[in-house]
Amino acid sequence: MLPGAATDRVADWLTSGVAFLTGRQEGPPLVPPGTAASLARELGAQLAAVGVEVDGAALLAERAAFTGGRRRGAISVGGSCRLLPTADGWAAVSCARPDDPLLLGALVGGELPVDPWPAVTDWLATHSGADLAERAALLGVAAAPVPPLLPRGAPVEDDGRARPAAEVAGRLVVDFSALWAGPLCAHLLGLAGARVVKVETPTRPDGARYGNADFYRLLHAGHRSVVADPHDRDGRRFLTALVEAADVVIEASRPRALASWGLTPEGTGATWVSLTAAGRASNRVGFGDDVAAGAGLVAWDAGRPVFVGDAIADPLAGLTAAVRAVTAAPGELVEIDMTAVVAATLSSGESAVAAEGALPPRARPVRGEAPAAGAGPDAVRRELGC
Repeated sequence: MLPGAATDRVADWLTSGVAFLTGRQEGPPLVPPGTAASLARELGAQLAAVGVEVDGAALLAERAAFTGGRRRGAISVGGSCRLLPTADGWAAVSCARPDDPLLLGALVGGELPVDPWPAVTDWLATHSGADLAERAALLGVAAAPVPPLLPRGAPVEDDGRARPAAEVAGRLVVDFSALWAGPLCAHLLGLAGARVVKVETPTRPDGARYGNADFYRLLHAGHRSVVADPHDRDGRRFLTALVEAADVVIEASRPRALASWGLTPEGTGATWVSLTAAGRASNRVGFGDDVAAGAGLVAWDAGRPVFVGDAIADPLAGLTAAVRAVTAAPGELVEIDMTAVVAATLSSGESAVAAEGALPPRARPVRGEAPAAGAGPDAVRRELGC
């Protein structure tokens, strides 16, 4: 818990926009448990040391200000994740990627129709949360059981707040991440003056390119973009040179993904920021909504869980990653376990309450254009001599 009275925690939730997004569609907004909004505000204030002025708490709900997302109870604001009953509790299950219906079919043991949710709901009703967690990890399904009681979160070992910030301006940030958490980290480093190069592959563009265009521009304006094929010799040589030149590398996938391209943190000299659903040793796949719910951050309304905010684990992890990146030593591996980051904001005994005066999400101005995919590789190659 951050210093201050409980009313400060509530005030931070109310002004963040998250409470506005929390609760049933037909019910009032709810103040969530925990101190995530207060932590986000503090993390945002820490970035002032490198010249970045942001309201960290408002970043938690910013995407919904662009998309017009609203609270939907047991359906996530973005619509791709649901809270469903299991044989012994509740679970959060995501269906966001094009191949997720196939993976969910493997989970339940049958081909699914266009609407996968009835079959998934029936399967969960006869299986425990532990069964789901085990099968989801094996199959790469983004799903997690919801803890039955609000956990007492362990402090994150090092969130960077006690360490001095280093100069960021002019440093080269190579961003292999996608969607929200990693790109938010890169965006904040870019605001501090870093040179950001976004990396995509021909077969795996950032899925956020197909989302809200203004939100994508907000996070990527001023960055360069390269598309390189790691299965092509020239592409792999270029990616290796890019990482060798980097001051900061951001990845948000299971470590084996970049390792299969010959890219690992060891010996690069770069600060390596690794965002994962549940730690680098875990095989779990997760997105912002199911990660937050799996960490215990849900609001209970009439005995049923509802989502807190919009994929809140993503922006909270992105903020944490940015602060850690500017306080890390060169060559340091910065591990951002998204589940642990969320769980650390929770303590037992807190419950959701009606949110009087909850402010809606708000957006910062979009300044500049985001590059088209692969729009800047020649300039990057010339700069690096590769």
